[in-house]
Amino acid sequence: QVQLVESGGGLVQPGGSLTLSCAASGFTFRLWPMSWYRQAPGKERNWVATVGAHGILPDYANSVKGRFTISRDDAKNTLYLQMNGLKPDDTAVYYCHAPSKGYWGQGTQVTVSS
Repeated sequence: QVQLVESGGGLVQPGGSLTLSCAASGFTFRLWPMSWYRQAPGKERNWVATVGAHGILPDYANSVKGRFTISRDDAKNTLYLQMNGLKPDDTAVYYCHAPSKGYWGQGTQVTVSS
């Protein structure tokens, strides 16, 4: 059974940092690109970042470039999103996604507010 389980969300002040994790199981995690998406209230789900198999070719949406870092630990079957310099506009539910397989996690809420 495939599972993607996100964690690490929460409430943070503007300018703060959070690290999201996504624990994967039920498929050969190390072989596939992995992505983060986010969905703000009342808005569509948008792509945030992708990292290739073996951690190559990370890519970012312009809105997060220079502030967020996507990474993976294939030994732990875990995807990460380090988020620095958080802004209120980053408030959203963040989802882990395996784009080649069509798998989604359940999401974790990130709220940036003073």
